[in-house]
Amino acid sequence: MTIREATESDWPHVWALFQSVAASGDVFAYDESTTEATARKLWFDAPAACFVCEEDGRFAGTYYVRPNHPGRGAHVANAGYMVSPDFRGRGLAVAMCQHSLETAKRLGFTAMQFNFVVSTNASAVRAWERCGFAVIGRLSGAFHHKELSFVDAFVMFREL
Repeated sequence: MTIREATESDWPHVWALFQSVAASGDVFAYDESTTEATARKLWFDAPAACFVCEEDGRFAGTYYVRPNHPGRGAHVANAGYMVSPDFRGRGLAVAMCQHSLETAKRLGFTAMQFNFVVSTNASAVRAWERCGFAVIGRLSGAFHHKELSFVDAFVMFREL
């Protein structure tokens, strides 16, 4: 597995995965109506630093790191992760999260916060806990799950 900084030629892969994950309706706040311009601004363009994960030269996933908030909150990072369905269950989310923590430290962040982890996404919650994150808040019914209706979302945090 290789994790490297994304290049412009990676965007079509990132965008296709973004569309797929958003359309699934079970793990991601953005939905199938999200435009390419909005997705790119969130995931790929500065101030985000986008990375891709490859396995055997094939695109397997992606993550970004960026400030969680501007100004007085800019020392806390935010990150998002997506793993291609063909590569799930291989530990890529944990590997990308660990890489993102190192990246965030290198970029000068002092902590990382996930604002909206879907509570029913058990594999993500386990992965983030393995990487040292704790649930510090529960947003009751905040996520409209495509199949389960309204479920909770977690705020997760860890210091760097």
